[in-house]
Amino acid sequence: MEKIKVGVIGTGFIGPTHIEAIRRLGFVEVVALAETSQEQAEKKAVELGIPKAYGDYREMLRDSEIQVVHNCTPNHVHFVINKEILLAGKHVISEKPLAMNSKESAELLALAQKQGVVHGVNFNYRQHASVQNLRAKIATGDLGKVNLVHGSYLQDWLLYETDFNWRLAPEVGGKSRAVADIGSHWCDTVQFVTGKKIVEVFADLATVIPVRKKAIGSVATFSTQSTEDVEYEDVSINTEDYASVLVRFEDGSRGVFTVSQVSAGRKNRLSFEINGSKSSAYWNQEEPEKLWMGHRDKPNEILLADPALFSPEAKSAIHHPGGHNEGWPDALKNMMLNVYTFIREGKDPLQDKPNFATFEDGHTSMAITDAILESHEQQKWVKVRANKEALL
Repeated sequence: MEKIKVGVIGTGFIGPTHIEAIRRLGFVEVVALAETSQEQAEKKAVELGIPKAYGDYREMLRDSEIQVVHNCTPNHVHFVINKEILLAGKHVISEKPLAMNSKESAELLALAQKQGVVHGVNFNYRQHASVQNLRAKIATGDLGKVNLVHGSYLQDWLLYETDFNWRLAPEVGGKSRAVADIGSHWCDTVQFVTGKKIVEVFADLATVIPVRKKAIGSVATFSTQSTEDVEYEDVSINTEDYASVLVRFEDGSRGVFTVSQVSAGRKNRLSFEINGSKSSAYWNQEEPEKLWMGHRDKPNEILLADPALFSPEAKSAIHHPGGHNEGWPDALKNMMLNVYTFIREGKDPLQDKPNFATFEDGHTSMAITDAILESHEQQKWVKVRANKEALL
């Protein structure tokens, strides 16, 4: 069978991880990439072993060989590029956030549905094997009625005043930073696991480091570059390093989460605990093979990822025997596997239920972020307005 042909726009931190995940599938081929200049595109194409290089993504969109396009660019151009991909009639996988606000994401969702193309958003944490297994357990009633959901997503890559990145600038990263960047993942993951939508929020945001020192020159995301002999300029920061958010779910259950990009020692710690009427469950992305199960009337358990112990509905998410730990790159590969299998089988995104996050999930995420920002500004509970028709 002929391989599905793919083009990737953007080759910063996330673009190459998409490419690596795609290449693990076997039936998909990355044939082109686009960057901000022809020189940069050709340099990256050589490094990544990709045959075609475009200095203008619009030219790549005119390439009839390409069937699917991955949008791995900075946040502020997600909307316009996603829109042009859709208008070109190509399937699209976008990094999150889907757009800069929920009005833009509503427009993209409506256009994607009109075009009839497959559309995905890279909420890859829901694709972890143990997360899939927990979702199956909750759906079959193992935890009983879900009452409480609480957790956090903590990082330390912006701990120092000399840490700087494009995500800090509202005009590039958006009005929200920690919430939009990592809080969106937490919300998507817990909504996926519980099967419940977040419908109302009460938020408290803070900029822990109000003035940062920006290196004169560029430093890559998650770089280990030395700070010695670097010249800096002071930059005022207007996006949040931290947020705590109370949430209410559609069935009346309650929750709370904290996000931070200034928590020393926490590298990429998305974690959540779900308390049900029968049992509890806790999962932490930095130890993804472990699922803690809490009980009142018997000893607690640690369920290690093992296909022999998984619910039947979750076995497709785990690919190795127990003890052969699968992590972040494997969850990303699961996302790509599900999207590209959906495409290869010729499924209709309007008729067939996808087993990956779509533009609908991306729009829901934007609506939650908008509600969190409004709640913080007004210091009150705010309802999540995710009805796309009302925003168009």
